[in-house]
Order: sequence, then structure tokens, then C-alpha cells
Amino acid sequence: MKPILAVLAGLVALGVIIAIIAVAWWGTTYNSLVLTQEQVKESCGQVQNVCQRRSDLIPNLVAVVKGYAGHENSTLVEVIKARQQITQINVGDLMKNPEAQKQFMAAQGQLSGALQRLMVVAEAYPNLKANENFRDLQTQLEGTENRITVERMRWQQDTKAYNMLVRGFLTHIVADHNGFTVLPYFEAEKGAATAPKISFEKSSAILP
Repeated sequence: MKPILAVLAGLVALGVIIAIIAVAWWGTTYNSLVLTQEQVKESCGQVQNVCQRRSDLIPNLVAVVKGYAGHENSTLVEVIKARQQITQINVGDLMKNPEAQKQFMAAQGQLSGALQRLMVVAEAYPNLKANENFRDLQTQLEGTENRITVERMRWQQDTKAYNMLVRGFLTHIVADHNGFTVLPYFEAEKGAATAPKISFEKSSAILP
């Protein structure tokens, strides 16, 4: 009788240990899913923040250019319209909506192109190029374009890490049970890995 009780006690103890390990694993996996999902949210938000920062620079840039090259109306209008198009997009949940991602980044690409063409126009106005406010805005735009590229790549990397966890062996059980789903990968437009160059160099500023 005693050997049987000892075996049963051993099995109970083993079951308790297994249960503790399972609960600990479940909790750790859940926390990892939450953490990686929050990282995707943060990186997606950062992309929107830096894009908004660039958009906020446009009114001052247009005002400065008008003071020296107001008759370049078509180029100025192009920049203004590109910015307005961005403000009219309802991105919704950009992190989860691939169509919203496509519209959002297409509009950002159009604004980058319009800014590049504006800088080509500025090449013909030495006084504008020498204007301190204009040069400061140009520097800020260059930095913002680089930030957009960096944050966009980080968003993609964080999404990849999250999706690998959601679809991983065993971890997908926790994910499915708690409503964690695969997120769409942001598909950047061709050439998005390199930040557009906002400069006076015609050879690099003209779009293909």
C-alpha cells in the first residue's frame, strides 16, 4: 500500500510541478506578446509623428519661398496639395489596416516628391538659398526625411518580431486564445529604404 501511495504522491507532485511550469510559460509568453505588440504600436506611432513633423514644416517653407519665388505658383501649389491630401486621409488603425498603410505612405511619398521639386526650383534663386530661415527649414526637412526612413524600418522590424511570436510553435496557442493576430507588413514604395534627398543638387533632387 505504501509504495502505491508513494507513487501517487510522486505523480501529484510531478503534476503540480508541470502545472506551475505551464502557468509560468503561459504567463511569460502572454507578456512577450503584449510587449512586442506595444513595440509595434510605438514604432507605428513614431512613423506618424515624424511624418506630422514634416507636414508642420510646410507652411513656413511655402511662406519663405513665396517671398522670393512667388511666381513659381505651380510648384508651390503642388506642395500645398500634397500636404492637404495627407490631412484628409483617415488612417484609422494604421497598424492593422494594410489599405490605410498604403494610402498613408503613398501620400507621404507624393509630398516628398513635391518637396524635392521645390528644392530644384530654389536652385534658381540665390537669395532664397542664402535666406537663413530657408536653410534652417531645409536642414529640418533633411533630418525629418531621414527619421521617417529610420522609423519606417523599425516599424517593419517590430512587426516581424511580433508576427514571428504570434505564429511560433506553441506560442500561437497563447496568441490565438488571447486574441493576438498577425499584423500586416508595411509594404514600402520602391526606393523607400533610402530617404529622399532634400537638397539643392539637381542631379539628386529630380525624381525619375
